[in-house]
Amino acid sequence: MSALRTLAGQTAIYGLSSIVARFINFLLTPLYTSKGVFPPEEYGVITAFYAWAAFLTVLLTFGMETTFFRFANRKELDTKRAYGTAFYAVAFIALPFIFMSVLFNDGIASAMRYPEHGNLVWMLALALGLDAMTAIPMARLRHEGRPWRFVAVNMSNIGITVALSLYFFAYRMPHDPSINVSYVFLINLVASGVKFLLLVPQWPRFAQFDRALLKPMRAFAWPLAIAGLAGMVNETADRAVLKYLLPADTADAQIGIYGACYKLAVIITLFIQAFRMGAEPFFFSHAKEKNSKQTFARIMNLFVAVCMAAFLTVMLFIDVFKWFIPNPAYHEGLRVVPILMLANVFLGIYYNQSVWYKLTDRTKAGSTISLIGAGITLLLLFTLVPRFGYMGAAWATLICYVTMAAISYAWGQRHYPVPYNVSRVLLYMAGAVALWWGSEQLPFEGILGYLIRLVLLSVYVMAVWLKERSTLRPLSA
Repeated sequence: MSALRTLAGQTAIYGLSSIVARFINFLLTPLYTSKGVFPPEEYGVITAFYAWAAFLTVLLTFGMETTFFRFANRKELDTKRAYGTAFYAVAFIALPFIFMSVLFNDGIASAMRYPEHGNLVWMLALALGLDAMTAIPMARLRHEGRPWRFVAVNMSNIGITVALSLYFFAYRMPHDPSINVSYVFLINLVASGVKFLLLVPQWPRFAQFDRALLKPMRAFAWPLAIAGLAGMVNETADRAVLKYLLPADTADAQIGIYGACYKLAVIITLFIQAFRMGAEPFFFSHAKEKNSKQTFARIMNLFVAVCMAAFLTVMLFIDVFKWFIPNPAYHEGLRVVPILMLANVFLGIYYNQSVWYKLTDRTKAGSTISLIGAGITLLLLFTLVPRFGYMGAAWATLICYVTMAAISYAWGQRHYPVPYNVSRVLLYMAGAVALWWGSEQLPFEGILGYLIRLVLLSVYVMAVWLKERSTLRPLSA
């Protein structure tokens, strides 16, 4: 029992630090989108570059974090050999990537349709390369059960990013017109450099690299890398390809507006990430218990109800939440928020359903579904964005995640049938959307309007509570 408590505590620490990092990035949005900082066209540059960064991160680490965990736990292997091989495998990818990106930064910037931003290419490439080379040392800290060292390194990265961002964009920028978007990338590079230096003592000796071991590790890693790339297509391809699909004179501004408003949907994404931290070990530990499938179904009901309550909170009070993006120049993009929030709810449903292929050792099914989703995303982006602009990107995201959830449900019912209450799930979703839509038709403004919206939110929460309270007692027992 003590070992399980230790594991649960360490999992919470690792997960919390990851959520805090994402939440801090979320909270920097009001700073970047404030008047006098970055107008939409400049924020669009940041959005587009970091969309590409998500793909490159997957390529540079090449699934080696998970591969290290898998091989480090094999009895016949020396953990140091697995660590050294994984570390240098990533380094052999990251170092040429950095060299080529610095050497051909202007050409890469032109291919990205940002010919005037070659300096951003080499700064971002260097930061990504350093981050990739810290991935395996960070994984080793987790493997060795050193959560506080893990958190300290992560929090140093976050602290530097926040401190320098506040200094340059809140304090210096109003008095120094030379400060521009390049400082965002410079701050990221400095934070990544400090993290890299903190982990240098964790480097393995080169003698621990095992060329014979590299082949099976690479064979294990490449399907993970493909699945990761497919996932990134679904998650960030919209912001990466908008530059190629929108009119050149308005593309950056539209990307900036879309990217800033997308941040409001992160509220649900953060909840999903927190849920996954607790849900995955729960699913595995309860899988063999009697009535476990009924429990999983009840969890789905509660999960969707909470997600839709978050959706309803944001959408009923969007006039308040929109000031999370202080510059009104971005507010025309708020119409994507309900679409993207619903898309993230369906993504959460898909993650919730993933229990079926994890418990039946059919993990290739997850990769297959992600690849199908990636194909749908790309097809719809190239079809819808030229006609509807960034609204087409939002609809492509929603359709992709709805399709993935539907495929996973149908496939899972054949191999691990969980009695999900589909009608109740859909009722919770439709009810929240109907309440929001109905509130939009009401003529009331000001305090009265907010009071009515608060009543509507309370009605939804109370209805869900009355419906689900009988299931909460057995789940908490």
